[in-house]
Amino acid sequence: MKKIILVFSFFIITSAYAGMSNEEKSKAWECSGIYMANYFLPSGEQFEYSMKEKSMASVKVMKTYAIETGISEKEWNEGVNKAVDKYYGSKYNKAKTEECHSFVANTIPNGAERVKKVVQTLY
Repeated sequence: MKKIILVFSFFIITSAYAGMSNEEKSKAWECSGIYMANYFLPSGEQFEYSMKEKSMASVKVMKTYAIETGISEKEWNEGVNKAVDKYYGSKYNKAKTEECHSFVANTIPNGAERVKKVVQTLY
């Protein structure tokens, strides 16, 4: 009986903290890099300020979700740093940015609402 309870408990714990798949982590890191590039666009790029806020909020929401699902902060930061290095200084790409918005909304529970909430607390 103890073995059954132990196995059942293990299943519940691992299900609750299953984390993001490797594909989801890679996409989240890529989106973080894209969002950070959006925030620090080179001069001359056309980009609404509200989109900068949404970009920063999305990065915060993805990091929070990653940590909630069991990814260490160190691992998360390493992945984000690589993505930022890849995208920093690039031009605004509306299609990639919209794809990232969809990713956040569809992958993170209540993702779109969480982003809106963080935007309201930025300033």
